[in-house]
Amino acid sequence: MSKSWLMVIIAAVFEVGWVIGLKHATGWLEWGATVIAIIVSFTLMIAASRALPVGTVYAVFVGLGTAGTVMAEIILFGGQAELGKLAMIGLLLIGVIGLKLVSHEKPEEIVEVDHA
Repeated sequence: MSKSWLMVIIAAVFEVGWVIGLKHATGWLEWGATVIAIIVSFTLMIAASRALPVGTVYAVFVGLGTAGTVMAEIILFGGQAELGKLAMIGLLLIGVIGLKLVSHEKPEEIVEVDHA
């Protein structure tokens, strides 16, 4: 797995954090952590999109974030673990994995620096 894809996955983990924070934050500490999670999440997603197709990065980011948020709601907050919901998360993850498999990184650009 490349560094760029790892950034997308980490960005999605932080997305789960800030989405949960938007719903459940009650104090300054939780709101601060939510804001930090937003900044980290989008910074990593933007950085990954420099080496990967932006549409694929966004789709994988949102797909993993959605699946992670639904799972966190079930595990951490007692949400309903219905068969249909779990099947749709599985289908979503199949699509995300498929996008990753058919996407290719952009070759690194060589930037020449003028030392004049």
